[in-house]
Amino acid sequence: MRGIGRPERHIWHGSAADHYGLGLIALHWLTLALIATAFALGLWLADMPLSPLKLKLYAWHKWIGLLVLALLPLRLWLRVRDRLDRLQELEPWEARLSALVHGLIYLLMVLVPLLGWLHSSAAGFSVVWFGVLPLPDLVDKQPELAKVLKAMHESAVYFLAGIVVIHALAALYHHHIQRDQVLRRMIPWLRAP
Repeated sequence: MRGIGRPERHIWHGSAADHYGLGLIALHWLTLALIATAFALGLWLADMPLSPLKLKLYAWHKWIGLLVLALLPLRLWLRVRDRLDRLQELEPWEARLSALVHGLIYLLMVLVPLLGWLHSSAAGFSVVWFGVLPLPDLVDKQPELAKVLKAMHESAVYFLAGIVVIHALAALYHHHIQRDQVLRRMIPWLRAP
């Protein structure tokens, strides 16, 4: 429903309205689901004995991580095109903190999959995305480097998980304590606080 004087919005990239476009909303929640799935798989695989199932699940873990990386340019493009005023209802310090958290999330959505890909290459396991697209090894097989890259990948994963939790807690704070519309920008069907 359009209000008087409100610019017409495009369903996929939004406009000067009260929530993001549906394309960006869909990618936000898809990305969260992919990251949560890859994280859960990684935790499960850590203690699993070597088996054909473990190798298959590792492949899925890699495919999901690289899918997050592949979707990121589309997500950034939709975010830039979306004309929602992100500073509305935010204090200046909140806007700066929000920009920092979002920047870290985007940086880690690049860094985590790349470190995983580098680790896989250094460990001597080439990545064949979805079992059909062979990706180049980023480094030669180097077992010592693989250990370092694995530790870096795991640290970056936990950092990403922590930042995502902070992001979610901030959204809940805005909805339940501040009682503003910040969370409804990404969940427009949510009941007003």
